[in-house]
Amino acid sequence: MPEHSEPGLPPLPYDYDALEPHISEQVLTWHHDTHHQGYVNGLESAEETLAENRESGEFGSSAGALGNVTHNGCGHYLHTLFWDNMAPNGGGEPEGELADRIAEDFGSYEGWKGEFEAAASAAGGWALLVYDPVAKQLRNVAVDKHDQGALWGAHPILALDVWEHSYYYDYGPARGDFIDAFFEVVDWSEVADQYSTAVGHFE
Repeated sequence: MPEHSEPGLPPLPYDYDALEPHISEQVLTWHHDTHHQGYVNGLESAEETLAENRESGEFGSSAGALGNVTHNGCGHYLHTLFWDNMAPNGGGEPEGELADRIAEDFGSYEGWKGEFEAAASAAGGWALLVYDPVAKQLRNVAVDKHDQGALWGAHPILALDVWEHSYYYDYGPARGDFIDAFFEVVDWSEVADQYSTAVGHFE
């Protein structure tokens, strides 16, 4: 198990080279230890600023700090889900209740996957499969940065990071090749657990 992580940053659930050849050890190291750590640091700093402002009664910097909580918090939470959604023995297709729900809400696995790939191709941040507890259905969502275009109340169960730092070193501008590679490492059993948790909480 990797041991690079700083306090506040969850360790990867596998070794840094475990997803090769689909995602390189170098990319995972940079992505997790530098980019993800940066969002953790940004969130902690923003929370400290808010606490200090509440104590002092001076709120001039609070609006900016609140924006930093949203941006960095979403970056932290989505990256954590992204790591958990992948595994060295991943790939294939979903099974069981999750597979049935995808077929029900999207018509077929192929219908869902095509739409998810379209979201990943267009997004300026993330493609997400979420459970929408209001409509009680799964939806694909294209999110810019970490928090623009998100659906209020929806619970992400599958996250694909399409910021350039997640793939450019390995794939250059060929984002579509990286999207294809992601499906070779998706841990559908973990995604199914996320789905069960969301449905159990909201329904």
